[in-house]
Amino acid sequence: MSTFDADPHLPTVHLRPPRNWLNDPNGLVHHNGHYHVFFQYNPHGPDHANMHWGHFRSPDLVRWELMPVALAPTPGGEDADGCYSGNAVSDGDRLIAFYSAYRTDRWWQPVTTATSTDAGTNFVKRPLAMPQPPAGTTMFRDPYVWRQDHRWRMLVGASMVDGSAAALLYESPDLKAWSYQGQFAAGDPGTGTGWECPQYATFGERGALIVSHWHPQHGPQRVLAYTGREHGGRFVTGDPVPLDHGPDFYAPALLPAPDGRWLLWGWAPEARSPDWVGDAGWAGVLTLPRELSLTEDGTLRQQPARELFGLRTRRILHHTGQVARQPVEIGQLGGSFDLTASLRRDRRHCAGLRLITSADAGEYLDISHDPTTGQIVVDRDHASHDPRARGGIYTMPYPYAGTPEATTELRIIADRSIIEFFTPHGQVLTLRTYPTGSVPWILQAHAGHTGTAQFAVDAWQIGHDTTHVERRPAKSVRRNEHGKIHE
Repeated sequence: MSTFDADPHLPTVHLRPPRNWLNDPNGLVHHNGHYHVFFQYNPHGPDHANMHWGHFRSPDLVRWELMPVALAPTPGGEDADGCYSGNAVSDGDRLIAFYSAYRTDRWWQPVTTATSTDAGTNFVKRPLAMPQPPAGTTMFRDPYVWRQDHRWRMLVGASMVDGSAAALLYESPDLKAWSYQGQFAAGDPGTGTGWECPQYATFGERGALIVSHWHPQHGPQRVLAYTGREHGGRFVTGDPVPLDHGPDFYAPALLPAPDGRWLLWGWAPEARSPDWVGDAGWAGVLTLPRELSLTEDGTLRQQPARELFGLRTRRILHHTGQVARQPVEIGQLGGSFDLTASLRRDRRHCAGLRLITSADAGEYLDISHDPTTGQIVVDRDHASHDPRARGGIYTMPYPYAGTPEATTELRIIADRSIIEFFTPHGQVLTLRTYPTGSVPWILQAHAGHTGTAQFAVDAWQIGHDTTHVERRPAKSVRRNEHGKIHE
């Protein structure tokens, strides 16, 4: 187990190794009775370097096992400076990973593959699947492979010489020989951004394309979703919408579940200073799995995966009441909880919750529904007494019902330093926060100075039996904790 387990900000149910750097989820796949979640991982420190593929697996999305490192850079090889992002597919008894081979001496990241016949414990690397990018590209990385209509298809994230971002399409009959089909979708020219980690989900004849916007000077920007239909190998879409309305969400990845659902994980980067990250010894966390669905009107919706009810251990709050001019204390919460709240009030007035995390009540997170804008507002400007934590006010839409009274319903899953907010309409907001006060925390309801509201709140403590297993390095090339190469 990690020497950092006493860190009050280290999540308990969100996936991440006990220490060091994590970013993009990779290779999400169901294979041989297990869900597999691979991820970008630096086993040597809490900074973005030495990219390997870490690996978790689970039989049920609740109990997770940390497996040995799956992929490591090969000194002098095509991936000498990092095994970067990609995905994986299940093909019979084979688990095949597709990933970006990173070297500092070239601007593109060729697509390469590795095959496992023991459910992802050992991988054998194969020759490059895509050695060169197509003409006219200025960025090329992050493959996403899926099976559709008896053929294998691949998207690769790109930017083009005209300044547009694009998802490039390849097809293959056998996962070996790939033919370039052109641009599957592209953004507006002249933006100067690229699309990282393109993901594609099909819902009958309709589809959803998810892309992570990357800027060459400013890095990760935001995640957008396009919905539409495919015509002749091109994806025809409407205007994009944010996939997540929070500041701390990037590079999501999809997993087609055996029962037909689309599951999604994202990366929640740190929202605190580099020196604090260095002192803590870890950085980055994966979101909880979400179910992705597409409504008849083309709206993409997300909700927590239904299996997450299995994380609830005991109910710690069950309270109903009314709040008027003065805030009302609802009860106490620990650092990791799953909460449902309902607030009913006149549409002219705000109502919301405040999570107080310090004894002096000066450290708190505010969540409210603004009736003038029809938005949920999450304010973390006072969420940490430590000045090294980022603040900010963030919003997500919450449409009104056509009645004089409005009911706001939220599900909030908090896990120490990460909080995910879900609305019944499928909107999501993810953020990181770093309370300095010890638990228990205090939950209040408020309704402004002139309004009144009825509230109903239920909350459960959450936790699971995550098993961190220590195993000897497998026979594929990897480094031990001292950086020595093992064959």
